Amino acid sequence: MHDDLIARAQAWLAEDPDPETRDELAKLIDAADVEELAARFSGTLQFGTAGLRGELGAGPMRMNRTVVIRAAAGLAAYLKKQGHEGGLVVIGYDARHKSEDFARDTAAVMTGAGLRAAVLPRPLPTPVLAYAIRHLGAVAGVEVTASHNPPRDNGYKVYLGDGSQIVPPADIDIAQEIAAVPSLTVVPRPTEGWETLDDSVLDAYLARTDAVLSPGSPRTARTVYTAMHGVGKDVLLAAFERAGFPAPALVAEQAEPDPDFPTVAFPNPEEPGAMDLAFAKGRETAPDLVIANDPDADRCAVAVRAGDGDGGDEWRMLRGDEVGALLAAHLVGRGARGTFAESIVSSSLLGRIAEKAGLPYEETLTGFKWIARVDGLRYGYEEALGYCVDPEGVRDKDGITAALLITELASVLKAEGRTLLDLLDDLAVTHGLHATDQLSVRVQDLSVIADAMRQLREQPPTELAGLAITRAEDLTQGTETLPPTDGLRYTLDGARVIVRPSGTEPKLKCYLEVVVPVATHADLPAARAEAAERLATIKRDLSAAAGI
Repeated sequence: MHDDLIARAQAWLAEDPDPETRDELAKLIDAADVEELAARFSGTLQFGTAGLRGELGAGPMRMNRTVVIRAAAGLAAYLKKQGHEGGLVVIGYDARHKSEDFARDTAAVMTGAGLRAAVLPRPLPTPVLAYAIRHLGAVAGVEVTASHNPPRDNGYKVYLGDGSQIVPPADIDIAQEIAAVPSLTVVPRPTEGWETLDDSVLDAYLARTDAVLSPGSPRTARTVYTAMHGVGKDVLLAAFERAGFPAPALVAEQAEPDPDFPTVAFPNPEEPGAMDLAFAKGRETAPDLVIANDPDADRCAVAVRAGDGDGGDEWRMLRGDEVGALLAAHLVGRGARGTFAESIVSSSLLGRIAEKAGLPYEETLTGFKWIARVDGLRYGYEEALGYCVDPEGVRDKDGITAALLITELASVLKAEGRTLLDLLDDLAVTHGLHATDQLSVRVQDLSVIADAMRQLREQPPTELAGLAITRAEDLTQGTETLPPTDGLRYTLDGARVIVRPSGTEPKLKCYLEVVVPVATHADLPAARAEAAERLATIKRDLSAAAGI
């Protein structure tokens, strides 16, 4: 076993085109570090519907140039088999370690395979790449990003020509083509021949961002903005300036791209502490809203002033479900037509809003790869801070246009002497208080997740928080409206729970929702207290049932 492992590592080393990972691997081989080598050579990073995502480093279980070149070669072979010989592949990248290298390697492989490649001019938000695919008539797109993962990670996200991310069976077909690449020596990689795009694509994207706003709407809301050390700042500032909003006050410490994300443990606005600097800036400048993008700017977080605390103004992050409902209500108020869609883990409030407005509504599996494919989509959102407000332009979540639209809504309400929290109160009185929460368990050992799922399947709970489970569904079988996925859904009287392994991180995620009827605005505090207690009890009971 030991000799075989060293031999495989040496074979990999002989092919590796990157001096950094070659050096790293050579040291591991020289030290005969069997444990570390085994971790890197225990298999290969699996290409799935999220593309590739993993820790940077040498070996087939890490993200590196060898893995990316193989992935690009497999994608090129797939595209040619689909009849796209000579088609255009557009490539974007963020500011993470190695992102530019991976983008350049992809362009070289596409060019060598007889496809045309065009690379965005510099690190730009993921939605700009998603827009460019449709704008340029490409047959596919690649975005090199690990979104809001830790600094040591990178990833590789694949879109097809409709501008949305791949779904089965394309992922399986591409994975088979990747597996069929015998070695890097058979992959032609010319040093030139692809196009580096100028700013005209970005300009076209920015010109479209205006279309998400109502002509002549108020544009007075003042914002604090953090790019979370990512690539969102310049594009968001340009979009806000075009729209005529006041220039956002920047969180200077997080404004410029930095692949080490020095001020946050995880560069995800949802993680504890990630918004602390933004809230400090909010206390200093007293804006109407605090807005954050994640590092590749496809997600948008929103915080509002929640009244006076001991230290002056206290800021509260709105949940993705709350922003999702606010944007829906705003679009309905503006007379939007078309289908409203969300993933099954998002709040059922969207369905109530759509129904009352007489609009079609659809639920999909988790991920914008599914939401973006809904027929006649006008608006789609996911509780993980993802919003698609311009599906004709960007068939994916877009943190830039979402930020524009929520700032327009805040401006409209400001003109009426109201806030986003006032509108949330109105929605609760109209449709019932829809309170959501998440039980999320990050693991070192993935078997913990498998064990929890197995325990819930073998010994399913019959009640949670004293509420009987009226319907238990194992989503691996699929439903009338959903393809199969690894998940469990429990319907309770006045509540709903979904349990699933994360598709992009080593986490087990449980999504909870309770609905409490509300007669008048005066009943809201009691309803909130009841909902919070019920959510806490469901969380406790679910933890026990899953053994986590």
